[in-house]
Amino acid sequence: MKVMVTGYTGQLGYDVVKRGQKQGLDMVGVSTKDFDLTKEEEVTSYIEKVNPDAIIHCAAYTAVDQAEDDKENCWNVNVKGTTYIAQAAKKIGAKFMYISTDYVFDGQGEQPFEVTDETTPTGYYGQTKLAGEKAVQELLDHWFIVRISWVFGINGKNFVKTMLRLAETKEELNVVGDQFGSPTYTFDLARLLIDMIQTDKYGTYLASNEGVCTWAEFAEEIFAQSEKDVKVNAISTEEYPTRADRPKNSRMSKQKLVDNGFHRLPDWRGALQRYLIELEQE
Repeated sequence: MKVMVTGYTGQLGYDVVKRGQKQGLDMVGVSTKDFDLTKEEEVTSYIEKVNPDAIIHCAAYTAVDQAEDDKENCWNVNVKGTTYIAQAAKKIGAKFMYISTDYVFDGQGEQPFEVTDETTPTGYYGQTKLAGEKAVQELLDHWFIVRISWVFGINGKNFVKTMLRLAETKEELNVVGDQFGSPTYTFDLARLLIDMIQTDKYGTYLASNEGVCTWAEFAEEIFAQSEKDVKVNAISTEEYPTRADRPKNSRMSKQKLVDNGFHRLPDWRGALQRYLIELEQE
């Protein structure tokens, strides 16, 4: 099976390619140097040339705050780019998987979101990711949409790396303590995505590591496991204003995974432990 993965230089795309190779699949990782997502002709000709059996579309405009002021670029990447790739997939008869986000929900309440819950994104980034989902659903008869959250991996920037960097110079940090979610290790997520793309169990899924915490609790666990002596002060969202609204509730139900015979991802604390070992070995 030949699988093309967009966003190969990002956290998730990198691990998806590695995982597929480990399972003996013919993996083609692509990035901006291969083609411009926002140019239909480039997208179409590249995909027709590669002619994959499946496409996992990880590439996205993910600068949540910047998106509020850079709307055209955000829309072009997340909506137009997704549309062009989905069209090309349809043309060659390839399976298609679109990686989406918890930001498609309104982030309110305390219950885990279900796949069937209403999608009412608050920020522009979430709006474009939802528009990308809708484009996929309108274009294709069969598709995978996988909404993910709080991602950390070996390749690229993330919260864990930021905390470890700050720990070098700070003895005390203020971290938001009223936003709840599940940190997700791209190594674990990649395994699920590669398993999923080899099936015909199409549909929309929610995927993150098991367990829930706040960003402040996540930071505390990072410092505890890496043996850094840093005091974490949990502050409110209002005390840490950002250009785009952040969801206070990013809890997501994994029932759809279970119902379709997929394994839940391991607990986030153990995932963090394995990630810290991976970072040391770099």
